[in-house]
Amino acid sequence: MLGSGFISDFYANAILSKRHPESIAVVQSRTLEKAQAFAKKFGISVATDSIQEAVSNENIDVVIIGLPNHQHEEAVQAAAEAGKAVLCTKPLGRNAEEALRMLKIVEEAGVFHGYLEDLVYTPKALKTVETIKAGAMGRILWTRSRETHPGPHSDWFWNKELAGGGAIVDLACHCIELGRNYIGKDEKPLEVFCWADTQVKPIDAEDHAIGLIKYGSGAISQFEVSWAFRGGLDLRDEVMGTEGTVWINHFLRTGFEMFTAPGSSGYVAEKAESDSGWIFPVGDELQELGYNHMFVDMFNAIDNGTAPLETFYDGYIVNAVMDAAYRSAESGRWEPVKLDVWRGKQPGEGKAGKQIDYDEHHILIKEELLPNGVKKVILKEKATGRILQKTI
Repeated sequence: MLGSGFISDFYANAILSKRHPESIAVVQSRTLEKAQAFAKKFGISVATDSIQEAVSNENIDVVIIGLPNHQHEEAVQAAAEAGKAVLCTKPLGRNAEEALRMLKIVEEAGVFHGYLEDLVYTPKALKTVETIKAGAMGRILWTRSRETHPGPHSDWFWNKELAGGGAIVDLACHCIELGRNYIGKDEKPLEVFCWADTQVKPIDAEDHAIGLIKYGSGAISQFEVSWAFRGGLDLRDEVMGTEGTVWINHFLRTGFEMFTAPGSSGYVAEKAESDSGWIFPVGDELQELGYNHMFVDMFNAIDNGTAPLETFYDGYIVNAVMDAAYRSAESGRWEPVKLDVWRGKQPGEGKAGKQIDYDEHHILIKEELLPNGVKKVILKEKATGRILQKTI
């Protein structure tokens, strides 16, 4: 485990809390004191402040990177040179150029690589993707993903150079990859329009952003992110298809609500701002946020010699989309997504809508039942293109 901060704590709990054969043999942190404290908490035998010492340990097979963004490339390089499988937290890089270098490093070294994007592994997201693939939603036209909270936990997040940006690079990476999974990861992201601003926090990076992503299928994906939302961690998705709609609330308002006058006297949920009054506990954060399913997928893929759901390639695509978002926020225009590597469909494949014949001469646009029990149909005349309606 490279890193001993907030995300590494989640990772360690997910790995060790279930009946998995895996164990954590080594932990590395930026300071030896932090590494030793983490090792004591989770019963890890080796603690170090050296990335090289950690990845070269003969007792490990997999390197998990939970380090600050600016250290990802160094850690990936070290793990690949040691011949170890490597799993990296989000975002893969601070920008697409950095992410592409990491993708090339692991592919040229021939080592297993997994992108630790936990939110695509939430039970609700996995069920939604399964339903979409079964055809229940039809062709996906639009997605919306929102992640907002009062701000990240560690100092380096707030440093634009170390992190690579602000709320976009921290949160929109989740939203973008959720949208890709719903729309289809083989659909090419074409261009992005984004507004971003520093509205509240005294920092150089953006603390709010809203963006739109156009895909080759014609679908639009929307993201909304904030580091200044009050009330906790708000995670919501919406998916609209030609044949169905999905609304998802992953956190915050999920049906588990509690009132306590004196306070709960402890941790409620990630980024909860209060432990008294009406609070919104989470039954099992590791499950609800996707960590359990994510590591099961990663470790199964390693055992079976297959690719996991999320790889460094996916992390690279996400970084390229975020780069376009930053360019758009500066230019005020739609900006193209620049991809040096693309392994999916070409734009336009499968874009045509489904045409339903009403009869020999008409195409059905809409059918509805009126309050008086009469059925109305809106039709398009095939020969002339004229729109008309009739009641039945």
